[in-house]
Amino acid sequence: MLSQSELNTAKRSVLFRNVPDQMLQNLLSDSHKRKVARGATLFVQGDPATHMFVILEGCVKLIRITPGGEEIVVAVYSEGDSFGEAVALKGGQYPVTVEAVQDSVLLQVETRVVFDTLRSDPDLAVAMLSSTFSHLHELVMEIENLKALSGAQRLATFLISLAPVEDGPCSLVLPYDKVLIAKRLGMKPESLSRSFANLRKQGVSVKRQSVDVDDITQLKEFVSDDA
Repeated sequence: MLSQSELNTAKRSVLFRNVPDQMLQNLLSDSHKRKVARGATLFVQGDPATHMFVILEGCVKLIRITPGGEEIVVAVYSEGDSFGEAVALKGGQYPVTVEAVQDSVLLQVETRVVFDTLRSDPDLAVAMLSSTFSHLHELVMEIENLKALSGAQRLATFLISLAPVEDGPCSLVLPYDKVLIAKRLGMKPESLSRSFANLRKQGVSVKRQSVDVDDITQLKEFVSDDA
């Protein structure tokens, strides 16, 4: 049974944002919460794709393991994010391994239940397509950033996404450790340290997990500076 707070979090997700209340209640009645401890694996690359998920609390990382054994972080999702929709609807196997970065609570939705709802009410397809498109857009932006931006610009983009304001000064807390942030941004930990050092000129100072930014607008200008 979901609390009101958990229900509100589920409704904020891209997966359920456009689902009518009655349809959502029917879907959630056949779903259940799953607790995953920090460091535990939710599923591994190659497992049958039988469920899709919404993060009610905590944070998870989606990873792929290269033939050489290197871990590549595909995405990091936190409270209110959803994942697993596209592959679960398509069928087949999960293309990634999902591991909890923090103690997490997930809403686990069985694919069979979604298919049954789609047959009786095709309006759900709009929400599914919206969610899938959102994740596709994120991946396209990730590829663009990796190819077009320097390490310092990628880090600045990440900090901007965490900022509680659109302009002016702010303070923020890094949501997970710097090793994971480096992997998330496609760089090594030492490169992340250099990128933080480079951002000092842009008014960014960091102490452990705390970051102070003199002016978010200045960071945005730095990211968009082709020079």
